[in-house]
Amino acid sequence: MCTVCGCAPGEVKIEGGAHSHHHDHEHGHEHPHSHADGTTHSHAHDHAGAHGHGGAHEHHHHAHSHTHADGSTHSHAHDHSGDHEHEQAHHHAHEHAHEHSHEHPHHHGVGGDLDYGSGPARAHVPGMSQARMVQIEQDILAKNDGYARSNRAWFDERGIFALNLVSSPGSGKTTLLCKSIELLKNEVAINVVEGDQQTANDAERIRATGVPALQINTGKGCHLDGHMVGHAMERLKPADNSLFLIENVGNLVCPAAFDLGEHHKVAILSVTEGEDKPLKYPDMFAAADLMLLNKCDLLPYLQFDADLAEANARRVNPKLTVLRVSATSGEGMAAWLDWIRAGLRAQAGKREASVDQLKARIAELERLLAKTSA
Repeated sequence: MCTVCGCAPGEVKIEGGAHSHHHDHEHGHEHPHSHADGTTHSHAHDHAGAHGHGGAHEHHHHAHSHTHADGSTHSHAHDHSGDHEHEQAHHHAHEHAHEHSHEHPHHHGVGGDLDYGSGPARAHVPGMSQARMVQIEQDILAKNDGYARSNRAWFDERGIFALNLVSSPGSGKTTLLCKSIELLKNEVAINVVEGDQQTANDAERIRATGVPALQINTGKGCHLDGHMVGHAMERLKPADNSLFLIENVGNLVCPAAFDLGEHHKVAILSVTEGEDKPLKYPDMFAAADLMLLNKCDLLPYLQFDADLAEANARRVNPKLTVLRVSATSGEGMAAWLDWIRAGLRAQAGKREASVDQLKARIAELERLLAKTSA
């Protein structure tokens, strides 16, 4: 997955300015947030990279030989560079054979299938041990989760309902979003974050509906993260008790691992895709709370088993709510909008409860102070 494959480094651009994620040094800044009573608080964002290299890398080459059942033999070279701490370079020069010699998952199944997702890291990167991959992933996700918690706390303080919409490319995500906004914009304030590797096409489509939208271009990155969304919140300044919609980069793999501070992930699967998508990409559907089966107006023209698609999704996530919708025909849109309205009410209620608790605490402190003064 992308926490170890190296797709994240690159130029990240947020409309109105550019922000680069550098993974070779640390830098920090704070995100200020203003409250209704005029007070302001901030939370620090520290960009600590996963890589701490400050000089040239040593390169070590060796080959592994493999003998097949038919008696033939082949070898492939391994280049050990880029993952070792420099102060340990000499040590690894002697030990790298032991580090990597047993890390190659040559798991032969029926027909000679290869499974590179069976190790502890559930992934494979040439020249990197499973243990190192796991450590890198844990470090990256821990940093991201800190940003996400700050985002979610800020949303909760203001009664904002945040959704992270995820899907493969071409699922009809943006069209569905535009239709939903048209139907909701007169009853609730809405802000949208659009994530794509390049272009601001989707943000322009959203802005045509009359609501604020901010484009984040991830460059080489294949997903949004909590830090990017924190910057977007600063720019958009969403109103209290509003709806905050995040359309993630089209990708059913990497966005599953990255919490953005949303209250729910909404997975969108279109009927023009395969019924087995939830089984092929289980992490995404396991992370989602709601699946929208989209483009259902096309079912009469396709060989797509909607019941099987739902059953496959629930095999991965038995608690998953599934709604069948079509932005074109309007099918299922009422149920989808009611689901959003219920979330908005829950967030408003949560905020009111927090305010009531704070008022009660203030009243208790005032009572104790008065009693002490007397």
